[in-house]
Amino acid sequence: MDFDWMKIPYAFLTVFIVVNYGFLMTALIQKIGARAGRRYGIPIWQNYVDMIKNYGLRSSITHGVMFYLGPVFRLSGGVGLLLFVPSIYGSEMFSNLSFAGDLILALYFIFFGTLGMALGAAESGHPHAAIGITRGLSQVSMAELPFAMAVFSVALQYQTLSVTEIVAAQQGGIMSWTLFTNPLAVAAAMLSFLGSMMRPPFDVVIAPQEIPIGPPTEYHSSYLALMQTNRVIFPVAKIVIYMNLFFGGATNWPELFLKVFLLYLFSAFVGVCFPRFRVEQSIRWFLVWAVPLGILSIVLV
Repeated sequence: MDFDWMKIPYAFLTVFIVVNYGFLMTALIQKIGARAGRRYGIPIWQNYVDMIKNYGLRSSITHGVMFYLGPVFRLSGGVGLLLFVPSIYGSEMFSNLSFAGDLILALYFIFFGTLGMALGAAESGHPHAAIGITRGLSQVSMAELPFAMAVFSVALQYQTLSVTEIVAAQQGGIMSWTLFTNPLAVAAAMLSFLGSMMRPPFDVVIAPQEIPIGPPTEYHSSYLALMQTNRVIFPVAKIVIYMNLFFGGATNWPELFLKVFLLYLFSAFVGVCFPRFRVEQSIRWFLVWAVPLGILSIVLV
């Protein structure tokens, strides 16, 4: 089958739309969280200001090649996930570079950025880098385990590894969504979603209130800007995967914007309601609640 080269500019148009929506949505979510804590919060345009400022800065400090490839790998994970997953079902323009079996590639891209940042942190030379790597990989690996089980359950249910075909199978109305046809898989995936978003109570890896070090301090200038860009792309790209697998996908941009915002708001709501877990507490939480649901969803299917 010949490759349709016209998909490439449309795929990058999708990235452009998602980046701008991500900047606005993350600022809005931060403002909602601030208002819940009786604070005013940042202006809606603040993320744009920070990104432009950091992209304009340059650094004369070097820690080695891999240290600076970390943010590049991180951004590649978010952009790659978005490029190879259909955004709008039934649209030739915004089906992106999806293909048969793209669900497996999506799972790799979800973990790719985390591994890249771990390699970058390992070359930073900071004595606490190993602590951050251990925290991050332990929690992310445990959070992704129930999601992988939910994905396997959905793949078995629909007998396909194509995200487009999974969305197509859910087009019979809201009761055809995986949310209602396989609720255990969705429950396991949504519990995993809370951990993978790195928001409270699962933000101990970053621990901004206790540890004045880490990526926001070690990385600066344009490298920090790359990480800021990924922080608005990767959550939206990941939510698009959840939307396609479990919530019927989207047939137009307003529907996508609404579903992505509501799913993002779910993690923000949990974050303002519950205190932070320690690493061992979060791992135990996933083992007790999320993993059994994932196993049970596979068994029942």
